[in-house]
Amino acid sequence: MTTNAATSTADAWAPRLLSVFRIIMALLFLAHGLVKLFGFPAGAQPGQVPLMSLLGLAAVLELVGGAAVLLGLFTRPVAFILSGQMAVAYFMVHAPQGFHPVLNGGELAILYCFGFLYLAAAGAGPWSLDARRPR
Repeated sequence: MTTNAATSTADAWAPRLLSVFRIIMALLFLAHGLVKLFGFPAGAQPGQVPLMSLLGLAAVLELVGGAAVLLGLFTRPVAFILSGQMAVAYFMVHAPQGFHPVLNGGELAILYCFGFLYLAAAGAGPWSLDARRPR
């Protein structure tokens, strides 16, 4: 395979992989909302939380925002909000436990924060409702 053919293949697949990235991010994120709102799956932490609490608000954002990103609907603004949520989660929950993310358990919050920030900039990709909406 020549360099031009490899570049052409990569260029053709990049938008599709953006959609795959968005879908996987959303499915994993949505699972956090399911745990907090419905206690599903049983035994997952933190389990069901009160709806009228800060964790309840986070759960609603995770469930509704995760579903919107999964579908690729209003991906840019929703992903921006979710990125902010994860930044707040990191600085409220993890950073007070120590500086190093590997020690304070904040790696996942950081990855979600920057993954959603990337989606806010890059968009949903071709396999999305955003791609089907009229401009």
